[in-house]
Amino acid sequence: MSNTFGNIFKLTTFGESHGEAIGGVIDGMPAGIEVNMDFIQQELNRRRPGQSAITTARKEADQVEILSGVFEGKTTGTPIGFMVRNTNQHSQDYENMRCLFRPSHADYTYYNKYGIRDHRGGGRTSARITISRVVAGAFAKLALQQVGITIQAYTSQVGNIKLKGSYQDYDLTQTESNAVRCPDEKTAQQMEQLILQVKEEGDTIGGIISCVVKGCPVGLGEPEFGKLHAQLGQAMLSINAVKGFEYGAGFEGVTQRGSEQNDVFIPSPNTQHPTPNTSSSPHRGGQEGSFKTLTNNSGGIQGGISNGEDIYFRVAFKPVATILQEQKTVDQEGNPTTLKARGRHDPCVLPRAVPVVEAMAAMVILDHFMLKNASKLNI
Repeated sequence: MSNTFGNIFKLTTFGESHGEAIGGVIDGMPAGIEVNMDFIQQELNRRRPGQSAITTARKEADQVEILSGVFEGKTTGTPIGFMVRNTNQHSQDYENMRCLFRPSHADYTYYNKYGIRDHRGGGRTSARITISRVVAGAFAKLALQQVGITIQAYTSQVGNIKLKGSYQDYDLTQTESNAVRCPDEKTAQQMEQLILQVKEEGDTIGGIISCVVKGCPVGLGEPEFGKLHAQLGQAMLSINAVKGFEYGAGFEGVTQRGSEQNDVFIPSPNTQHPTPNTSSSPHRGGQEGSFKTLTNNSGGIQGGISNGEDIYFRVAFKPVATILQEQKTVDQEGNPTTLKARGRHDPCVLPRAVPVVEAMAAMVILDHFMLKNASKLNI
């Protein structure tokens, strides 16, 4: 039923926004990884509601409970069960939409597909379900730290306010210094003011989250249908409210010619004479780090396989569908009516979606790291 994500590193999720808990089972987690519970909880804190004036007012501690798969502070290689209990549901706020379909929401499609839907907070369609992704992503990050791979996302655009440079032009360590999670203080202030204005109007607004993966080795990704960028795209497009994905030069690259777009290979600074390619050592001229690319329009992926450069991509989020303004709609019998939503909602999903983007990227990269190693016969 498509509640499981991944090939070797897998996550199966469960729960609804106003149910007892959100949770999941991680299968395929490498054994012997030291589990930093403070780190995992901090990742959840970055996603949790009620953390600032520009997010939903719902108050949840989002305290994770590990049920299995961890012993004496390390992963055992067995399935990791976990859950986060819901403690601050206001289900009565959604009673007026029990028999109505909210515009641009999943109410209509879920009802027609299943013949039943949980109208409380969107049920399974709620962004609260991303809790499970953040927990699994935190475990994936802990494993990736062992091999020197880091993942950093940030808000690069809200409405028409956007960062003008690439990730290389900013100090990404400043991302967590403001509520918007934008690494440029001046732009972050403008974004926050816009979100507050939109919130005051009972409306919502979208934007773009950018993400960079550093330290990724050559060779991640599978030919044809398992291309790394396709897997990243699938992961990002599965996140609530995501409407677009691009990597590398992306759509802007179509205005260039091949002579401008091609990433030329050059010797790496640590060697002057790359060794010839051989069948026994097929990557980077036969020696890891023996050459690199002058530019990185490819976004660290060529032919669907990582080439050792930074992997960077952008994810577009639409404005949240639930707005606090009166809208025309229909009920379950097709009768025209009006709806004014109540409850607590994000005016802009981007600040809380940053750790979700990182989590999905971490799961994809770890999954393909393990697939790469599994494809080699070591005797």
